[in-house]
Amino acid sequence: MTLRNYKTEDAHIICQWIKTEEDVYKWSADIYNKFPLTGNDIDSNYAPLMAEKRFIPLTAVDDSGDVVGHFIIRYPQINNDEFVRFGFVIVDPARRGKGLGSKMLRLGIEYAKNQLNARRIDLGVFANNDSARHCYEAVGFKEYGRHSFNLVIGEWECIDMELFI
Repeated sequence: MTLRNYKTEDAHIICQWIKTEEDVYKWSADIYNKFPLTGNDIDSNYAPLMAEKRFIPLTAVDDSGDVVGHFIIRYPQINNDEFVRFGFVIVDPARRGKGLGSKMLRLGIEYAKNQLNARRIDLGVFANNDSARHCYEAVGFKEYGRHSFNLVIGEWECIDMELFI
């Protein structure tokens, strides 16, 4: 597996992995608030963020070049380049349970450390997404807080996790 920069054509593939309205919210919190998503929805959201150069969407591809995962790295604080946040983490549902999520995250951690000189990464995961939380814990993320998150489909508990690198 390798990471490469996100391409517009990746958006269509990612949308195919999001099969339910609940999946939309687990993946994006309240960013999209619609189902089904289209590739244009993702591109329209990403384009202005990428222009700021503090938002880095990455795609994981397997040895055959097939897209198997995706996530973004962003700088949540304007004047702090040592702190980044992972988001929009997703793996092809047909390939889950095979360690690809952990492998993709480890590559992302190395990227954040070596390319971005980050020292801390954080992310949020909903408490109703056990498999994602376990994946984050497997690569070293630790819980540091919880808060309620109001979504169109209800109130969910969000677990804040961090990793110092």
